[in-house]
Amino acid sequence: MPEKDSYTQGTPCWVDLSTTDIVVSNAFYSALFGWEMDPMDAGNGMTYYMAKLQGKYVAGLMQQPVEQAGAGIPSYWASYISVDNVDETADKVEDAGGHIVFAPDEVPNGGGRMFAASDPTGAQVGFWQAGNHHGAGLVNEPGTLVWNELQTNDVPKAVAFYEAVTGCGSETAPAGDLQEYTRLLVDGQAVAGVMRLPTSGVPPYWMPYFNVDDVDTTVAKAQDLGGRVYAPAFDVPGVGRMAVLADATGAAFSVMHAETA
Repeated sequence: MPEKDSYTQGTPCWVDLSTTDIVVSNAFYSALFGWEMDPMDAGNGMTYYMAKLQGKYVAGLMQQPVEQAGAGIPSYWASYISVDNVDETADKVEDAGGHIVFAPDEVPNGGGRMFAASDPTGAQVGFWQAGNHHGAGLVNEPGTLVWNELQTNDVPKAVAFYEAVTGCGSETAPAGDLQEYTRLLVDGQAVAGVMRLPTSGVPPYWMPYFNVDDVDTTVAKAQDLGGRVYAPAFDVPGVGRMAVLADATGAAFSVMHAETA
């Protein structure tokens, strides 16, 4: 179902953008996906923008903290995995080979509790315990999240980490031109993908995929809005058509139009 009001533990539930220029990013995604930006107080004088589509929240955006800007950290999308209890999940991170980046804490306005970690391969990920915000309220529709994918230099090590801290399962099988593509499973359903990094020199990271009606049209529009193309539109047999882009501040994301049965 495209509308969501809850997420089972182990399921990616939210993505947000930490951007070097929130004005540019808000304008880019509003024009590309039709998002409406709802500003909310994030504390410490910061504003968190909840992107809304069809009356549902679908993603978040915020200006990166001053310390990140000073360190030269580029814009990036972060993925969050739903868990029932962030404190219990955080207790498992170190034993599973990961590292706590941001300790469990409450978010303003009763939204929930969260923490950030890096998995054993270095990819950063957030874990979310719902309060009055469960995650994306609309998915798999044009302009909304359709898939989350970890690209890493050690698939087995990464998969073992997520299995250990969330209790998810996994399966590996061919997909398109790939001989091996691993899917993380919750209650037998695929909720995310894990694959080996396709290019060298790139650190492991979680890639968000947004659904679109027409990949080629979206690629052209993204370029007109100041974005760049990392991978031109291509077809994956049995999956759909997709492209890898960078927004106007350099954050990487993918767009996808899935095949229908």
